[in-house]
Amino acid sequence: MIAKLLPLLVPMDAPDNNPEAPTEISGKVEDVVNYITWIGMMVCVIGIVVAGAMMAVGQRRGEGGEHASRLGWVIAGCIVIGAASGIVNLFI
Repeated sequence: MIAKLLPLLVPMDAPDNNPEAPTEISGKVEDVVNYITWIGMMVCVIGIVVAGAMMAVGQRRGEGGEHASRLGWVIAGCIVIGAASGIVNLFI
C-alpha cells in the first residue's frame, strides 16, 4: 500500500534553486548593481564624516548624544548595504 502512494508523496522533479541569468544581460545588470553599491558605500562614507563633524560641533553645545545616535543609524545603514547580497541570498 505504501509503495503505491510513495511516488505520489515524493516529488520527482525538484525546482531549480540555482537560477542563472541570461548571458546577454547578466553583465549589464552586474555593472548596474556594482555602480549602485559603490554609490551607496560613498554615501555611507559621507554620512559618517558628516555625523562626526556634527558631533564635534555639537559637543560645544552639549548635543553630543543626539549626534551619536545619528552615527549609529549611519553605521546600521552601512551594515545593511554591505550585507545586501547576503540578505538576498538568505531569502532565495
